[in-house]
Amino acid sequence: IGIIDHDVVDETNLQRQILFSTEDIGKNKAEVAKEKLSKLNPHINLTSNISRLTSANALNVIKDYDLVIDGSDNFPTRYLVNDACVILNKPFVLGSIYKFEGHISVFNYMKGSTYRCLFPEPSQDSPNCSEIGVLGVLPGIIGTMMANEALKIIFGIGKVLSGKLFVFDALSSQTQIISFEKNPANSKINSLIDYNAFCISSLSFRRGIDGEVKEISAGELRMLIEKKEVIQIIDVREPSEFSEFNINGINIPLKNISNHIDKIRKDIPVIVHCQRGGRSKKAIELLQKDFDFTNLYNLTGGIESLTPSEFSVR
Repeated sequence: IGIIDHDVVDETNLQRQILFSTEDIGKNKAEVAKEKLSKLNPHINLTSNISRLTSANALNVIKDYDLVIDGSDNFPTRYLVNDACVILNKPFVLGSIYKFEGHISVFNYMKGSTYRCLFPEPSQDSPNCSEIGVLGVLPGIIGTMMANEALKIIFGIGKVLSGKLFVFDALSSQTQIISFEKNPANSKINSLIDYNAFCISSLSFRRGIDGEVKEISAGELRMLIEKKEVIQIIDVREPSEFSEFNINGINIPLKNISNHIDKIRKDIPVIVHCQRGGRSKKAIELLQKDFDFTNLYNLTGGIESLTPSEFSVR
């Protein structure tokens, strides 16, 4: 069993990731997982990998395993895993969660439908659980069902969720299964691409309806930063808040925004943020109404939606 995760345990993980405890905060998740699972069963051959899965290493990481269980929370990684599994002819089990709902499916099983058959293009409106929140027990429910799919594949028993999306509603305890067709073209992938760029290009800085405040998630902002896209970040919090914690944007408090129009660019995307998203939304509404800005994006959830380990912060 191989475990790959570049992230470290954060206090906010503990309400849903029961493998970790307060003593593990700051430690690499893959290494902690290996240590604790080895105590449960010392006869299992466990390997931990603290790298980020990328186009450069994915094929080498996956090639020695029979199947992949993907619990990632972002679209670039899901498309990367899918394409690598298609190239290597490996089945993979995917689980995802959103607030009170969970999804499970199996892709590339017996050369069946792939993740691209279900999602030909990345969604731009699905923040991860760190950004939007999730019912604490839901990852455990979905994770156990993912393990069940993996066991069915390994043992060759039951009906695998290939070409089917299992949907679980935790609030109503109702389930449904949605079938989808295979697109043969999606099985002809023979190389990996830049998946951050692929997902960013789908964003295309959507304009929205006139007067509407356009939103950008923390995950989308992270991809823009990793891709080194030319953007401007405006922090409309007070100077005291900015000095305590910021992501190196320009600090223009909301109350002074009208006096510093010359500092805000109109030729590139401008990401405006505050602590939780309220003040930045007001700032954008003002700038769009009185100064004809059309290139402004509100950071959904504000700076509190950001994961410090993934952003350059101080």
